[in-house]
Amino acid sequence: MRLRIAGSRCKVEEVTTLEHREAANKRIQELIAIVRQEPESDLRNALLEECEALARAAAAFHMEGIRFRSYNVDRLLRRPEMQLPPAAAEAFADMRRSLEGAGFHTRSHQAPT
Repeated sequence: MRLRIAGSRCKVEEVTTLEHREAANKRIQELIAIVRQEPESDLRNALLEECEALARAAAAFHMEGIRFRSYNVDRLLRRPEMQLPPAAAEAFADMRRSLEGAGFHTRSHQAPT
């Protein structure tokens, strides 16, 4: 969480961070709902477990857990045998943007800017 000591500015940033975290949680829950609709398989169950662990890590503000679980979810979503609707990738991408907007790192290696 980013805090500034400039009076009301501090409060604005806290609210923004909270809004990002709430948006991320909403998108993680949407992704979990999409995955649950898929036929049961080892891959589907592994993805579901990682998504649920990511939700717990985000709720606990666990930076390393968020990064680790984001990597695992991303890797599983990209598996060719995991045939999910496009909404799953969109939910994950939106979740990642929201968590990064809240100040969390969701990637082990950031691309240079």
